[in-house]
Amino acid sequence: MAAADPAGEAKNPSKKPSGKPSKDQSRNRRSLTHRARYALRHPRRVPAHARRVVRDTWLRLKHRDHIAYYRAVMAADTARSPEAAVGHNPSVAKWERIGRMQFDYLLGHGLEPRHRMLEIGCGNLRAGRLFIDHLDAGHYHGLDISPAILMEAQRTLAREGLQSKLPYLTLVADLSFSFLPDDHFDVVHAHSVFSHSPPYVIEQCLAHVGRVLAPGGFFDFTFGRTEGTEHQVLHEDFYYRTETLIELARKHGLSARFMDDWEELPHRQSKIRVSVPKEAGGQAAPDVGGAP
Repeated sequence: MAAADPAGEAKNPSKKPSGKPSKDQSRNRRSLTHRARYALRHPRRVPAHARRVVRDTWLRLKHRDHIAYYRAVMAADTARSPEAAVGHNPSVAKWERIGRMQFDYLLGHGLEPRHRMLEIGCGNLRAGRLFIDHLDAGHYHGLDISPAILMEAQRTLAREGLQSKLPYLTLVADLSFSFLPDDHFDVVHAHSVFSHSPPYVIEQCLAHVGRVLAPGGFFDFTFGRTEGTEHQVLHEDFYYRTETLIELARKHGLSARFMDDWEELPHRQSKIRVSVPKEAGGQAAPDVGGAP
């Protein structure tokens, strides 16, 4: 068995996140009132937001499908700055810091070199470069919808000297995982993916991820959390209630819990962990799965 999860025993999946919601988690960023107040507080950011609105309108006219739309968004962002394309911040230092935070979190939750990992939305390997270095050769598989960002991922591999680790990098058009084997991955990881995904994309992922999880494995994903009305900003940023995502996981036979210890880290998104219940053929979570 893998090292025990230091977060402790699995909590009641229906338990609400501890503490009162912050103002940031209660506001509706799409409302006219919020946008007006934001513009008054941050006038220098208005031109950049206006450019996003124009781009959003143009790309939505060209691409009715969300995957095609967001692929075009990533191509535009990557051309501007590979670091900005992953995290919307041009700072290389912040790119490295957020990647390290993801890696350290899973390392603290028992990630071992022998484990097999699937990273959904691997991007330019902000965290993936650390996972690849830590895992045994051939044990990392990264997926992304963007050809442009996967080209940057290849450059990251070369820059970091990770070629001998033989990672898999795959372009996908959906999250059905139809080309991947059953019961294979000990850890599935998606950071800042559901925060850019409409409900049907999230449901597709949750409907199929259980098939590729190894016994005892888990799927961690972050999401833009709101305790108010669920909403989106343009077609790029989506905000969901915790209960909505937990119930959606249950619909597809998965157990889910809010990860309280992630809340202690300096990141605006929240995290949920899902796994296949023991009675459905899985082993007891939250140990990392047992692939030899």
